[in-house]
Amino acid sequence: MNSFDWLSDMTMTVANRFPIVEVRFKGGRKDFYRNTNHLDLTTGDAVVLEAQGGYHLGFVSMQGELVRLQLLKKKVAPDSAEIKSIYRIATSKDLEKFTESRNKELPTLFRTRHLLDEFKLNMKMSDVEFQADCSKATFYYSADDRIDFRELIKALATEFKVRVEMRQISLRQEAGRIGGIGSCGRELCCSTWLTDFKNVTTGAARYQNLSLNPAKLSGQCGRLKCCLNYELETYLDALKGIPNIDHPLATEKGDAYLQKTDIFRKMMWFGYKGENAWHPLTIERVNFILALNKNGEKAKALTDKEEVEIELALNPQPINDDLKRMDRKMLERDRAVKKKKQELKQNKGGAKPEATNAPRNAEGNNRFGNRFDRTPKPESSIGDEAVGTSENLASNTPERANDSRPNNKFQKRNDSRPDRNNRPERNNATTSTDGAAYKEPIAKSGALPRQGFKPERNEGNNTSAEPTSTPSAIPNDILAERKNALRDRVRPEAAQTSQNQEGKENAQTPQNEERRSHFKDKKKPYQKGGNPKPDNSNKPQ
Repeated sequence: MNSFDWLSDMTMTVANRFPIVEVRFKGGRKDFYRNTNHLDLTTGDAVVLEAQGGYHLGFVSMQGELVRLQLLKKKVAPDSAEIKSIYRIATSKDLEKFTESRNKELPTLFRTRHLLDEFKLNMKMSDVEFQADCSKATFYYSADDRIDFRELIKALATEFKVRVEMRQISLRQEAGRIGGIGSCGRELCCSTWLTDFKNVTTGAARYQNLSLNPAKLSGQCGRLKCCLNYELETYLDALKGIPNIDHPLATEKGDAYLQKTDIFRKMMWFGYKGENAWHPLTIERVNFILALNKNGEKAKALTDKEEVEIELALNPQPINDDLKRMDRKMLERDRAVKKKKQELKQNKGGAKPEATNAPRNAEGNNRFGNRFDRTPKPESSIGDEAVGTSENLASNTPERANDSRPNNKFQKRNDSRPDRNNRPERNNATTSTDGAAYKEPIAKSGALPRQGFKPERNEGNNTSAEPTSTPSAIPNDILAERKNALRDRVRPEAAQTSQNQEGKENAQTPQNEERRSHFKDKKKPYQKGGNPKPDNSNKPQ
């Protein structure tokens, strides 16, 4: 049990120091000794002390002004004759002899327990302490009743050749001498700092609302824990405002019994008989119900919330009358706004016309342009001005006969549409002209039709015998002529240069004839693998 000396930094001479020193012995036992020789001591030094019939060895645990405070706490007078003196600081020989005496303690304890069994004494031997000079041995025991151990003392003195002292200790003191770790995880209070053991009762556990479980309330000594008294005064102060419940609270629903009390939060829990639910109540609410019961009245409900709900169920109109008036006022205002809007619409020209899925007209008065315009166009419209412009080409599409496709995605298909596999074959008359309708406009304008243009084909029940003049596809030779015409319009000089170059290459000049003959002579027969075939005609048979 080491003590922190918070006055150790004070510089004082040896002569001016307090002459009494606290010394620690085995098992945490402490006593006061006088430094009569004015030795320069330090906390932890081993010193040789005056003892009964010899000397003993201990260790300095406290000195200076703190010892004066400890004397006041233990109510020991500084000039008392019971305070013995310090002889000297222990030498190496003193420490060796002290070690020999400590080594005798454990065998002596075992032999003493055997003697207790022989004499059949109902006592528990807990510890043995030898004096440093090995002239005296102190036996610590615990017992419930008074025991006559005179025969045991004679046997111990004869066997160990020492003076015997028997000292009875309580179970708490025994646990303090042995030491250990408590349920809190720290070293036992009785073996570190606690010296005064007070009586602990189960009332301390009741005041703190602890479960009366002996396994949890008992310490290593087998008695109630000393720490139950540490916070007892705080709980007693907090219990001053808590009402004493001697009988259940009477309500219209039934009697409510106390289940739990939280003295720091000032809350009390009550429950009805036969129910598992607990209802928390404040101290003020409990006092109010107790006052009603004292006057012979019953509370409508335990909690304030339940009482308010009962009042709402009995008188719902007065409480919600202001809300209903506000709702009625807002509803009337909304109706007036809607009526005003309808009058404004009527003054502007009536209601809006209903929207239709189909386009309004064919003059382009809708945002889709002329895409839905399917009126047939005359064949003569395909002329010099029509070719090459996207608007004329778009209007050059013939009308489908009995077209069953819907005008928009919301309109269903017509069931009269012919089967895909039973469609009539394409009229070949459109391709017989071999693009004759395109050659003449291209020669004049040189423009190409819009990209993605696909002429319509005859489908459905079209019984017209006259073939249309629109071709089904543009031949490759016509496309080539259009490209050349477009190139001549954009870059006529480049086109003239390319034609001159082609004419020079294709001309039959002596140089070209010589070059062609040269390449013809270079050609030789090769095998499939790339090597020439060997000539085996002259090989001998």
